[in-house]
Amino acid sequence: MLLVLAGCGGQRGGDDGPAAAEPTSCEVTSDARISIATGNTTGVYYVLGGAYGEAISQQSGGKLRATAAETSASLQNIQQLVAGTHQVAFSLADTAADAVNGMGSFDGKQPIAALTRLYPNYTQVIARADAGINSIAEMRGKRVSTGSPNSGTEVIANRMLEAAGLDPATDIAAQRTELGKTVEGMKDGSIDAMFWSGGLPTGGVTDLFVSQRGNVKFLDVTDTLTKLQQINPIYERGVIPANIYQTPADVPTVVVPNLLLVKDDMDGNTACVLTKALYDHKDALVKANKAAEGITLENARQTDPVPLHPGAQKALDELGAAS
Repeated sequence: MLLVLAGCGGQRGGDDGPAAAEPTSCEVTSDARISIATGNTTGVYYVLGGAYGEAISQQSGGKLRATAAETSASLQNIQQLVAGTHQVAFSLADTAADAVNGMGSFDGKQPIAALTRLYPNYTQVIARADAGINSIAEMRGKRVSTGSPNSGTEVIANRMLEAAGLDPATDIAAQRTELGKTVEGMKDGSIDAMFWSGGLPTGGVTDLFVSQRGNVKFLDVTDTLTKLQQINPIYERGVIPANIYQTPADVPTVVVPNLLLVKDDMDGNTACVLTKALYDHKDALVKANKAAEGITLENARQTDPVPLHPGAQKALDELGAAS
């Protein structure tokens, strides 16, 4: 089990709450290992998680040895973060909001906090050109990948299907597969359409459009936005620019922010170091994937309803003062 070592300056709270996580500095004094819950290896979370792990090691002078772990993404990430399997987790903001509110797949309110808001995720819904699918409603009876089990993609896919009047359990032949297998299924015709929520560009989607140019197409899914916003106002309208995947035109879609999460009782100094590592080494993350260009100090605190960790607040205060 990879565990973050406590005792880097945080203090315990009273009996009525979790450990107080107020930072006393922005340094760690003990060696520790950190596991970062990311996503599929062909997705953006995993690529950025690897670069972020290196940034953490550099930021802490090697005291924090961080590595990216492949997962099914958001829902599983939060479950395993709370269980202690991982110490940092990437997550879609809608799944994280469910977690702190005890909604959706969560039986109760989860003890998580945010280090920062990240870049936006774009809902990328793609159909084979020969499948006769021009909208989500036309997926009825089709073989549709809704993403890995317990992923943020699966959460938004099921919500979009329901918004379009379909029951994900009975009205489609759901293929709950990770992105790599989904792309292969789209290529060989065993999958008719797919959902993916990820940054731009996502390597697996790039591969699909390069190899299947003319055989696959994006769907405009913004007709589901009003119903999605009734569930959570965090959903927004966005656009996938044509130059990302060399499509004939821009594609309107639904956008969800990403958050970087920890448990709410993480030591404050550790949380401060983790937050500073992201911004001090942002150039390295952008080099790993351009989606990281969307990580900004201006948006960093916009994590509601997930509370911002006190250590992250200290880091963002210091980063803002220095900029």
